[in-house]
Amino acid sequence: MLRSIAVSLVLSAAASAVAGSQPMLTDASSTQFPRVVLIGDSIRGGYQPLVERKLTGVAEVVGPGGSTSRSVLENLDAWILSRNPAVVHINCGLHDCYIEESGQLRVPLDEYRVNLTKIFDRLSRESRARIVWATTTPVIEERQIASRPPNGYGRLVRRDSDVRAYNAASVELARSRGIEVHDLYGVVMAAGRDTLLGHDGIHYTDAGNEVLARAVAEIVRARLGRAGGPDPALLAGLPRVP
Repeated sequence: MLRSIAVSLVLSAAASAVAGSQPMLTDASSTQFPRVVLIGDSIRGGYQPLVERKLTGVAEVVGPGGSTSRSVLENLDAWILSRNPAVVHINCGLHDCYIEESGQLRVPLDEYRVNLTKIFDRLSRESRARIVWATTTPVIEERQIASRPPNGYGRLVRRDSDVRAYNAASVELARSRGIEVHDLYGVVMAAGRDTLLGHDGIHYTDAGNEVLARAVAEIVRARLGRAGGPDPALLAGLPRVP
């Protein structure tokens, strides 16, 4: 009997030693940093990797989707609300004012207003995140026409006048609801639109993506301490975004 107890104790100790030598399994999705959601289309796709690098050690940056305001509205729960972010930066409009082959805009301006109203109202009610609305970036019409597929358009697909009209509508709606506006259109214009936009007149060069990424990273970092989730003390002493 005593021998049996002794053997059991030895085996138990050995098992504990083995278990202690193994790394603790953790949820791969967990993070010690506040979560930042970047919503947007291919323009966001161009600057997001740079934003992620600039905010390393400051925030967990994710970009689940984008496209039109219809798409954002339909996926609001999956892309934003279910992720419990601290800051949400939304860049949505470039696909809405896309000119179809028929000449019609993909999402008419009136519908765009309705979609944004629903998006803003739901986020204001259901999220503690700091919401930042980004204006749509400028385009160059001549380059769209001059560029050729597969890496270009060969026709006019977006007018800068439409971009400005959609921006004006979105800014009015955002400000009426107390949502902060980040003027990416103005950022590009101030830094030199013609040198930052690529050959297709819509997407950005490496230098252009860097300008956009720096602007986005700076405003996100500045807003993290004001959001409902993260502790401002977590951000104390962190270096400025390069």
